[in-house]
Amino acid sequence: MPEEKYSHKIVKKIRFRIPDVPGALGTLALTLGMEGVTLGDITKIHLTSNYVVREIIAFFDDEKHFLEAIAAVKKLKGYRILNIQDEVLNLHKGGKIEVRPRVKVDTLNDLRMIYTPGVAQVCNYIVSNPAAARKYTSIGNTVCIATNGSAVLGLGDIGVLAAMPVMEGKSIILYKMANVSCVPLLLKSDNADEIVNALTCIAETFGIIMIEDVKAPLCFEIEQRLQKKVKVPVFHDDQHGTATVILGALIKALKITKKRKEKVSVVINGAGAAGIAAAKLLLGYGFKDIVLCDRAGAIYEGRTGDMNDYKKEIACITNKRREKGSLKDVFPGKDVFIGLSAPGLVTKDMVKTMNKSPILFAMANPIPEIWPKDAQEAGAAIALDGRTVNNALVFPGIIRGALDAQAREITTDMKFSAAETIASLSGKNEVVPNFMNVDVHKSVARAVFFATGSSRH
Repeated sequence: MPEEKYSHKIVKKIRFRIPDVPGALGTLALTLGMEGVTLGDITKIHLTSNYVVREIIAFFDDEKHFLEAIAAVKKLKGYRILNIQDEVLNLHKGGKIEVRPRVKVDTLNDLRMIYTPGVAQVCNYIVSNPAAARKYTSIGNTVCIATNGSAVLGLGDIGVLAAMPVMEGKSIILYKMANVSCVPLLLKSDNADEIVNALTCIAETFGIIMIEDVKAPLCFEIEQRLQKKVKVPVFHDDQHGTATVILGALIKALKITKKRKEKVSVVINGAGAAGIAAAKLLLGYGFKDIVLCDRAGAIYEGRTGDMNDYKKEIACITNKRREKGSLKDVFPGKDVFIGLSAPGLVTKDMVKTMNKSPILFAMANPIPEIWPKDAQEAGAAIALDGRTVNNALVFPGIIRGALDAQAREITTDMKFSAAETIASLSGKNEVVPNFMNVDVHKSVARAVFFATGSSRH
């Protein structure tokens, strides 16, 4: 579908009045096409004796590209632009989520049952049976999605207000795919103490706390400290979700290419939350040869520049050959590339230096390190970007399963089970299954539930 394929572009709904003559629509489409515009749905709105009004969904690289294309259309004789709407902004008007009651309130008796005096019976029951709060309130099915907006998608540190649409989007995914209620929470702070204390104070309200789009290394500190203080799982999607879907996709990709995890050589570019978590999870699953790179190049034990405690820790367990240099320098001879960094960092020539039938997951958002088509042309057996290898494939199921099991934390076994389930559900020649298939998320939830073990209450 166009919205997914062209998710890195801006979307406009444009209403054109064009002459009602043969070839008029073709002329308009050709003009836009010559300007590099991708067209989506075309709808006939109105017809007169001389003109046809059509509404066209169009995709542009950026605002400059949009203005140039519109200027070209305005030069066409007899054509007129009647209206331009920003489709994405229109969709987000009023926000994307709201809170609704789950019970009817039609009569006075209904009110007495849900509020006073009836509610006292439930309150007293919970006083005697605190664990029952999960069953008789929304706590057992409600997740907090907390962010400070410091590492949003491919946008970076945009602040809490601008991060809210992303939190709402994640809330919708959790509700639609796993029937989980969410409360986005904006934390205007870059201080670990403040964030941990705030979330600790409200933790009893939720079955799980999700940390979202918080920059590294702050996110590591928050997750580790908070998990020690609360009795519910602390789930950081940039770590747990991204690492799990990468593992699931790799399990299937290795099966397709007939390669073994113990034998392949992996390079990961990006040493933030996702990159470090992915490296740790792959090592835990049995991958042996992993080199992690950041802006300064390969990370190795003893490197002195641009290091922090978390990079030092990962340096001790990766890059056993102490490879040095830039990403380009360490690319030769690798079987797998995982990109969690920035657009355009990988070239076709770099792909050609990899081992035969390489696997590339270029997941920079919204524009990958290398486009899958370019990687395939350079010899990649499998090349996917973040639109396909996406943490949205796993986080709904992990959250649902952890809630159902009343887990206290997200364990490595839960992530392994989720990854293996994702791999098993993909088609014969597919690396991952269809995200829109709700049964996929139900299967992941079941796998996570049964993998909880001692993490249950």
